[in-house]
Amino acid sequence: MDIDSSEIIKQCQLFNGVTTTDLSLLLPILRIRKFNKGEILFEEGAEADGFYIVASGKVKVYKLSPEGKERILHVVQPGNSFAEAAIFDNGRYPAFAEALATSELLFFPKRDFLELLHHHSQLAINIIAGLSRFLRQFTVLIEDQTFRDVPARLARYLLSLTDEKVGSILLPVSKSQLASNLGTTSETLSRTLRKLSDDELIRVKGKKIEILDNDRLSVLAESYKET
Repeated sequence: MDIDSSEIIKQCQLFNGVTTTDLSLLLPILRIRKFNKGEILFEEGAEADGFYIVASGKVKVYKLSPEGKERILHVVQPGNSFAEAAIFDNGRYPAFAEALATSELLFFPKRDFLELLHHHSQLAINIIAGLSRFLRQFTVLIEDQTFRDVPARLARYLLSLTDEKVGSILLPVSKSQLASNLGTTSETLSRTLRKLSDDELIRVKGKKIEILDNDRLSVLAESYKET
């Protein structure tokens, strides 16, 4: 595909408010990298040499337990960035990243990018604002895992995929990957999908899900675990 790097950067939350001047600084340092489905971009603990924006395809970021059990942290869709925090702090990737489909990515080398931030304070401020948004997103994730049960987590996830009151959703990941992302098992996710279907909140056809009752799904999404 022909990648319009300027448009991809402008769509990325990390670069929200990016100026024409910022783009003129960013474009010369980025590299286009291509990965095949199943290819590992980096491993947990590896030295971070830069960060990415997904131009096409999708990438999962995940951790492995000592027993080898996978826990997906998030699935990165086109227009979104990942691994940017790793170029700060101790400079190592805190998780694994793997292409879930053939993917083209914008890669920003650590040394060149940090050099830009050192000399251009407004760009640095924009990056700090972008990282702050990601911190808020992870705070919500932790709250969901701690205080909401699986049906509420699933409802929140489904509602995040659409702005429509009633409509169809095509899951961007497999159901096993979604279960991992929601912090549950495939069996529990399947039971929850059946329960929401039986209650006529949704209709499930493979990876396609129709929202039948947005209002009730929204109420469920905001519910908390019973104590």
